[in-house]
Amino acid sequence: MKYVGAIIRGIFLIGFLILIANGKMMLWLGLFAISLLVAMFFGRVYCGYACPMNTVMIGVEWFSKKLKIQTNKTPKWLQSGKIPWLTLTFSIALMISMKRVWQINLPILLIWLFISIFMTLRYRPYVFHNLLCPFGILQKTFGRFSRYSKNVDSNKCVGCKLCVGVCPTEAIKVNNEKKAKIDTALCLQCTNCSQVCPKEAIQYNKLKQ
Repeated sequence: MKYVGAIIRGIFLIGFLILIANGKMMLWLGLFAISLLVAMFFGRVYCGYACPMNTVMIGVEWFSKKLKIQTNKTPKWLQSGKIPWLTLTFSIALMISMKRVWQINLPILLIWLFISIFMTLRYRPYVFHNLLCPFGILQKTFGRFSRYSKNVDSNKCVGCKLCVGVCPTEAIKVNNEKKAKIDTALCLQCTNCSQVCPKEAIQYNKLKQ
């Protein structure tokens, strides 16, 4: 599944670059809009497999760790949690104004792709995913209502925390009973956690309502 996920992400990244190169960014934004509805049923699969920023960030994080320039600290100015809503509002306003005033289709997705690269060179992925990305905050809002998601079988979980260490959004916490729990709103539905779980306690299934 690890390589299947990588192939899927690669295909979407190539598709994204082709659309941007041909000035068809609105088609991708349309795909994103559809993905919000998908998130309400199947979780943030867009973030985990289709988002070009997440795909590039995976490679950037590996590179950053090799150079030992990534820090575990979180910038204080991002800790309020309100910044993603501001970046979303600013991005929409900038796109509209550029179109109306100068008739320019601002490649806002490409701009945020470069921002994600620079952020991940210095900070762990969750900083961009959870505290800065204007698209992530919408996915998070819709994703919290998901009916299907990665879920932990508490009967199998031994609280080893291996899943915690590989989660790109810090969606997994281990409680006082030493059982892992996944926050559906933050989960990108990638397979990082299930790949490292020694007890196969993490599966993608329907959540109990």
